[in-house]
Amino acid sequence: MGSLNAAASALDKDVLLFEVPAPRDEEWISHLQNKYPGLEIRWHTSELTMAPKALPKEVYDGVTLLVGFMPHPAEMLPKVRYVQLMSAGADRWITNDLYKNPNVTFCTANGTHAPQIAEWVIGTWLMANHKFINYAEEQKKATWNRMSSLHIEDSPGLRMGILGYGAIGRHCARLGQALGMKVYAYTRSEKATPEARKDDSYVVPGTGDPDGLIPVKWFHGSSKDSVNEFLAQDLDLLVISLPLTDATRYIISKEQFEILAKKKTFVSNIARGQHINTDDLIEALNEGKIRGAALDVADPEPLTDGHPLWSAPNVFITPHVSWQTPHLFQRIKAVVERNLEGLSGKRPGLINVMNKTYGY
Repeated sequence: MGSLNAAASALDKDVLLFEVPAPRDEEWISHLQNKYPGLEIRWHTSELTMAPKALPKEVYDGVTLLVGFMPHPAEMLPKVRYVQLMSAGADRWITNDLYKNPNVTFCTANGTHAPQIAEWVIGTWLMANHKFINYAEEQKKATWNRMSSLHIEDSPGLRMGILGYGAIGRHCARLGQALGMKVYAYTRSEKATPEARKDDSYVVPGTGDPDGLIPVKWFHGSSKDSVNEFLAQDLDLLVISLPLTDATRYIISKEQFEILAKKKTFVSNIARGQHINTDDLIEALNEGKIRGAALDVADPEPLTDGHPLWSAPNVFITPHVSWQTPHLFQRIKAVVERNLEGLSGKRPGLINVMNKTYGY
């Protein structure tokens, strides 16, 4: 009993700030306060915006634990020791002094977005392969038109390449495997052993590839040559699910599209728009080097009205919405609660801890 009380009191000098685009959750707050009696919890319901916005000084006062999305002024949070992001990536934070502080632990929401984003990837892949948009246009005309000139293709035996085999990529692999596809995985670091291939992030039960058993072949490296070798595997579908770092910015450009042209790979980007050189993508689409692209992100973002990417052939674009699900915050709460247990000493370690050097 004594150890439990000690763990509960381990956070009794902490102030936890939720700065989230969600209404105050009284039931969950009560649950946390019963679990950690001395923990002060503040809740600030923010707007879902890509523009950082400082909060009133009194909201920041004394905060040691932060759960949020966009960066906050580091000088307003001198006592913070733990930042829990609501995103899978931290590219918006890397210039922030909190991120640069080696005494501040950053954890991502890795795994909380995987089911919905993977469904977006597979949904748009099936939509393209089975020409659903073409038939939707025929339906608008109230016309029964079996368009025999359309090339329809199913998935068994095709190759899915996943550039960035994290939580999202792993669930894309699971769904691709269910369709009969062969999965090729690419990671920055080598995953040569069964232990190295395991997923150490949060996993929604029944999803993903926790043990790393799905890929038929693994690739790794940080050089352009290693990426190009991976892309040269006659991929039918390339899924880009990397964090955005200096090393991955414009990782797919003209040279890579030339490689993908051999198989006319379909490109799906659900990571960040700056992973792809937009001008080179437009050229690849216009010249038929790739069979098409599904993009939930763009460069620039938001994609400007009238931008030539909108009218490029065989492209499907959504406005960075593949992460949306009514279940997202429930999953983020699970990550937060697991990490509070780690911070209090109730359980060893934290999950989804970032490697600040690599940026993920």
